[in-house]
Amino acid sequence: MGDLNDRLADFSLELHPDKTRLIEFGKFAMANRRARGNGVLRLSASSSSRTIAGPRGRDVSDWVASRSASAVNRTLKRIKAELCWRMHHDIHEVAKWRGRAVGGWLRYYAVPTSFRSLDRFVRRLKRIWLRALRQRSQKDRFTWNRVGILAAAFWPPLRILHPWPTTRFAVKTRGWSRMV
Repeated sequence: MGDLNDRLADFSLELHPDKTRLIEFGKFAMANRRARGNGVLRLSASSSSRTIAGPRGRDVSDWVASRSASAVNRTLKRIKAELCWRMHHDIHEVAKWRGRAVGGWLRYYAVPTSFRSLDRFVRRLKRIWLRALRQRSQKDRFTWNRVGILAAAFWPPLRILHPWPTTRFAVKTRGWSRMV
């Protein structure tokens, strides 16, 4: 914290003492807190704060992955409107179109620790598509399995595409400053 305060002072900035603290995170954060006898870590002092680490609480990876919830909702709302417009188009063409969008979403959001939120996004997208397909006709009996088969055929598989930050930000300079 002292080093950070010194660095910010170079730019005439300072940290708010009541709003700034160090938070341990990572694979063993919960176990380390339990071993030290610390309680549940909260984001803020309010009663509605989200648990970061603790027994039965959400861990750091859930918090990091859920930071894009508003982007997910906006995207799904736009996709739903587009699916209503493409309701009577060929199912395979719509599946290809959705596959390109899912691929773009994965290329942007598929960072380490976000697999659960990506899976949730794809399931919500399948559910929206299924509802749109079922609204095509009163007699339409489109099933969840059929949507899954189409998604598996035309959508890219869910996987983490970005490396961990320690790998991504590793800079090799051959002795020279990377700022030159």
